[in-house]
Amino acid sequence: LTIKPRHRLSLQFHKFRSEHWVIVEGIAKITKGEAKKILKKNESTYIPQGVIHCIENIGKNDLEIIEVQMGKILKESDIVRLDDPYKRKNSES
Repeated sequence: LTIKPRHRLSLQFHKFRSEHWVIVEGIAKITKGEAKKILKKNESTYIPQGVIHCIENIGKNDLEIIEVQMGKILKESDIVRLDDPYKRKNSES
């Protein structure tokens, strides 16, 4: 995934999958549950199933991450968005 400077993905959680995020380029601000953390190139984090999470590009260049999804359902319908800067609606599972 590529995230432009000063942009973020939605604050969300998944009912049926977990994710691993690996930072390839850039600086990310990660929200995972109540915790917030800064990750840089070659660092990673694990997002367990059901945990609220978000990733934000706080750098001046594109943020590039590899996202590995694991679980029973790996579709958009598994995303429950709580706050979405792009105003997308939740899909029905």
